[in-house]
Amino acid sequence: MRLALMGAGSLGTILGAFISEKKEIDLIDVNKEHVKALNDKGARIVGTIDKTVPVKAIMPEEMEGTYDLVILLVKQTYNESAFDSLKDHIHAKTIIATLQNGFPEPSLLDVFGEERVIGATVSWGATWQGPGVSELTSDPGKLSFDVGRLDGKITEQVEQVKEILECMCPAHIANNLGGTRWAKLLSNAVFSGLSACFGCTFGELLADEKYEKLVHYVMKETIEVGTKWGVTSFEVDGVDLKPYLYFETEEQRLEKAPSYQAFWGPHKLLKASMLQDIEKGRKTEINEINGLVVRIGKELGVATPLNETIVSIVNKIERKELKPTLTNLSLFK
Repeated sequence: MRLALMGAGSLGTILGAFISEKKEIDLIDVNKEHVKALNDKGARIVGTIDKTVPVKAIMPEEMEGTYDLVILLVKQTYNESAFDSLKDHIHAKTIIATLQNGFPEPSLLDVFGEERVIGATVSWGATWQGPGVSELTSDPGKLSFDVGRLDGKITEQVEQVKEILECMCPAHIANNLGGTRWAKLLSNAVFSGLSACFGCTFGELLADEKYEKLVHYVMKETIEVGTKWGVTSFEVDGVDLKPYLYFETEEQRLEKAPSYQAFWGPHKLLKASMLQDIEKGRKTEINEINGLVVRIGKELGVATPLNETIVSIVNKIERKELKPTLTNLSLFK
């Protein structure tokens, strides 16, 4: 298969490096300096592992011919331009595998068709350090993907994507991709959203009782929206997260608190991609993540005041009306 990875940012640089060790793949990115560094010096991975891998990187305008599989890791805010770049470089059976945050599959189905779109969630984190360099912030023993289709069918294309992703780490077939997407959305909305608000890592959110309590209540709100939407199992690696995370009383919240440490403690060094975007002066995916929870909540009649506050704070940070600081806790009622 002829392979491409579009969006070689923090995650894409690392995944592209691992795949490049075993297969030929084009890493496509709009950052000219980053592309040059990748070609000249290889993809440098630091953090919880340390390695450098020779890779082939190109700009979108340098694409030639067509690809059989495209791994999509651009921010959803850049989907339109990414799709436009790809249109002349895919054929009728090209597989589009989205590893994006949020719930990207519906918009891709409209463009590429149901048969070609495969979804996968990423259960590890990374921070872009500079041209050619990305930091893996998760425990190397805790890396995984969940891959599948929204209709639950296990097709040849699903198996092909699984094989490619396993060049890096275990990939599990998701019979319940909708539930798996919601499980990933829980992490993105709660930890990434709050990390962007406060300018901190996941670990810092769990290290202070005030912020940890807010984490719990944003999680509760987001699970309630997903449940009303129809999710019966918020699955990661075949494990339903809801019994470990959801609570109704304060006593139950305190009983469930150790589960949050167990699930997200291995990713304590992670700085959310939305916070990285803020630091670079870029638009975040807040409207595609927490904003999605808010929109679905309104449609279903589920109140989402905490997610609404997160969206409001991050939008104000993007407009330079606020800074990402721990003092933004006072804005949550």
